[in-house]
Order: sequence, then structure tokens, then C-alpha cells
Amino acid sequence: MKKPLTSILFFMILVTGCLSGSKDLSAQDVKEESVQKTDYSEQSTWVLGYFARGQITRPPHSEWFTREYDGYSINQEALDRIKMIPHEGITIRIVLGTWCPDSRKQVPRFMKIADAWQFPESSVIFIGVDDAKLSPIGEYEKLDIQRVPTFIFYKNNIEAGRIIENPATSLEQDMVKILTGKD
Repeated sequence: MKKPLTSILFFMILVTGCLSGSKDLSAQDVKEESVQKTDYSEQSTWVLGYFARGQITRPPHSEWFTREYDGYSINQEALDRIKMIPHEGITIRIVLGTWCPDSRKQVPRFMKIADAWQFPESSVIFIGVDDAKLSPIGEYEKLDIQRVPTFIFYKNNIEAGRIIENPATSLEQDMVKILTGKD
């Protein structure tokens, strides 16, 4: 009796863990999911704690990273506004779950924007979490992570804003708003 209940509970946490609502899948999304060879819900694929970008640009994660990075079209007008923002004093923490479809979608797109902005990779901190959104790093609970991915922007070590799970407008426009304080 205990095992089926545990399995059901685990499945419910996994399904609702990173999504805030239901999602309509296109035929292309369904096709890509069915072709996918790696089961990212398997704990053996998770990247936990602090890690370098290279860990998600190499197999098995390069499969989703490259697809989203290469397939994303950056809004040029918003990128031009981002490029006017100096890098000095800005750091970004990206909290993600490699098991989470939203993380696998938004993080590569975000990194494509950061690369186009020529934002220094040394100023981006990646933190991997498990499906309970916990990470084995000191003082992690102070980040108050409820959903992933969460992009936390700091200016001179003071939090300037967050993009949580999915952008309100677009990643680029949300970045402009956070970093300039203007829409």
C-alpha cells in the first residue's frame, strides 16, 4: 500500500514541480518529446549544486540546450536596449532543474541573449536543483526558490529583480525592465 502511494506522490510532485499551470503542446512539441532519448526525470541525469555552463552544453543535456539555443530568435530591438546596459556590477544567478521542461526551454534562450550581449560567463552562477527544488549548497534556502527556472539579477550584490519560470513579456524585455527599471 505504501509503495503505490509513494509512486503517486512522486509523480504528482514531478508533474507540478516546475509548471505553474497547464501547457498546450503543439504537434511539434509532442513529436520532439516522443523522439527524445534521454529521460530527464531520472535522477542520474540531474545536475545539482553549483556547476559550469559546460555541464549543460555536453551530452546528455546538449540535446535540449542546443535545440533551444539555436532555435530561439532574439528580439533585436530589446537586445539593442540590453547592449546599452554596462556589465559592471551585474551578476546573474540561474536556478534550474535539468529535469524541468521550463528550465530546458528558458535557460538556453537566456544564454543566447547573454552571449549576444557579451555578458561575461564568469558573472553567471548556475545552481542545479532536484525535483523538490532543493540544492546542496550553503545558504540556498535564502534564495527562496519556489519555481524553476529562476533568473536572479544583482546590481552591486543587491537583488534587482527576478524572472521566475517564464518571462512576463519576453526574456529580453523582462531583462531590460529589471536592469534599467523601465519598461
